[in-house]
Amino acid sequence: MREIRIAEDGDRFRIIYVAKFEEAVYVLHAFEKKTRKTPKRNLDLATARFKALQQRRRKDKAK
Repeated sequence: MREIRIAEDGDRFRIIYVAKFEEAVYVLHAFEKKTRKTPKRNLDLATARFKALQQRRRKDKAK
């Protein structure tokens, strides 16, 4: 997973994505960052979505 950091007019945003697969770049989570440290719930959500993506790809590949 990778992260894009965006600062715009004093606001900060993060986009967590994965570009591991040749067919697409998958955005796992995007959010406004309000504290210095990225909240664990945002990282956990992105991780859960990445795991779900991997499972779905394995399932589709098995067909």
